[in-house]
Amino acid sequence: MAAAACARGAQVSAVDAEPGMVALARRAAPEAEVTIGVLPDLPFAPETFDSAAANFVINHVGGPAEAVAALRVVTRAGGRVAATIWCSPAGAGHELLGRAVAEAGAPTPADLPRLAPADDFPRTAEGFATLFKGAGLTDVTCTPVDWDHLADPEEWWGGVEAGVGTIGQTVSRQEPGTIRRIKSAYDRLVPEYLGADGRLVLRYHALLATGRA
Repeated sequence: MAAAACARGAQVSAVDAEPGMVALARRAAPEAEVTIGVLPDLPFAPETFDSAAANFVINHVGGPAEAVAALRVVTRAGGRVAATIWCSPAGAGHELLGRAVAEAGAPTPADLPRLAPADDFPRTAEGFATLFKGAGLTDVTCTPVDWDHLADPEEWWGGVEAGVGTIGQTVSRQEPGTIRRIKSAYDRLVPEYLGADGRLVLRYHALLATGRA
């Protein structure tokens, strides 16, 4: 996203919580200022930017409402705030992995982070828009976005095996024998999702919300 903004001539500051992702972003968008940062504690003064965007971040923070409010704070009056989230159901990639975990009978680790009920919100267009309005944003719109994500089956599995995302944490923290059962189930299910070129064709669904500060 930072690289796309730079390509349009924007002066870009970007943050990520993961040092490895910061390093990747610096290589992808050398014109941008990229630093470590975690919502809602952004390292910027109020009303610094003409616009602020969070790409599939609100799904992963402990306080979604606080995170959207922080985006509004760093945006100048009249500027735009935008964010994307996975909606429900998120998509075929999550479905495939979830089915493999279920077939293997793998338990969900009890200590995986979960949102407190008071902080959660419906993963619907109305629910996401309400989050934006609650942060004080106006002219709020929320639209669905659908696309086919193409992936090599072993690459898709590799991210999960490395612990990426909630499903990755569920898989990678199992006993070795359980991980092997999950992988066997995954391999059995993969053909249902393959395209003609041998890659997974994973239909995904998300929401894009925008509002004015």
